[in-house]
Amino acid sequence: MSTGTGNPMDVIESVSGLQSRADAYRSAGRRIALVPTMGALHEGHLALVREAKRHADGVWVSIFVNPTQFGAGEDLSRYPRTLEADLAHCRAEGVDAVFLPDAAEMYPPGSQTWVEVNELAKPLCGKSRPEHFRGVATVVSKLFLAAKPHVAVFGEKDFQQLAVIRRMVVDLGFDVRVVGVPIVRESDGLALSSRNQHLDASTRSQALSLSRALDSAQRALDAGIRAVPALLHLVAVELDKAPAGRIDYAELRDPDSLKPVGNPLDAPTLLALAVVFMLPDGREVRLIDNRVLKPQPPGSAFSEKQP
Repeated sequence: MSTGTGNPMDVIESVSGLQSRADAYRSAGRRIALVPTMGALHEGHLALVREAKRHADGVWVSIFVNPTQFGAGEDLSRYPRTLEADLAHCRAEGVDAVFLPDAAEMYPPGSQTWVEVNELAKPLCGKSRPEHFRGVATVVSKLFLAAKPHVAVFGEKDFQQLAVIRRMVVDLGFDVRVVGVPIVRESDGLALSSRNQHLDASTRSQALSLSRALDSAQRALDAGIRAVPALLHLVAVELDKAPAGRIDYAELRDPDSLKPVGNPLDAPTLLALAVVFMLPDGREVRLIDNRVLKPQPPGSAFSEKQP
């Protein structure tokens, strides 16, 4: 609905200020779309903003590097912070308001309340980052209570995060529609991520192993190969071509429940990848990517092939 009015973009730093704005919007019968981010905005984030415009009269972007979703030894201190560029991007896209709280505003002194989505948070990223999704669910709950959006827009690159948030919305009865937006990629296939800017030229080239692994699995499935071990072997072959990379996980999961899938594949299946890349200076960058693989329908050419 929103096309950007050319009005000045408001920057709001307090929860109460955002709630007051939300109340005024809702009283006027205007729809609100929220795009939660941690800043360092790139074309993937801007695709979320453009999708949000299709669903609401006002588009609001939150920029908050949430400390509770980073575990000990993770890259909170190194997470890119490009506030002036972020605000410029938002203005150029016709964003109506940016919510820019600090940590004390989101987590008042003495804060001790958490939101957890148990089962969906356990596999994949949750296995190596056990506190991550508790931090995500908690901060997104707080953002929903502050912005009171009708619609919230998230990227499908963070597939598990999107699943956790959708489950939380259903379980807690949030009156908000969650919209997912397909992964935005560079021309060479690399999924856009704020962490990409940490990569040097050599490591960036190796990071293409993730998208190539996804392509390899889909091609095999298109050729009728449905055996899970065979598909995961092909994925491992591609990922192993990146000497600076260490596989965190490469798994086939049910797209809704995130439970392991049976063998052979007979339904759309999430292939989720996470690889940690070692930079020449000894720092690490962890990248994720995914695709929902879709088997050929029964009876189609090659659909019964097995390796």
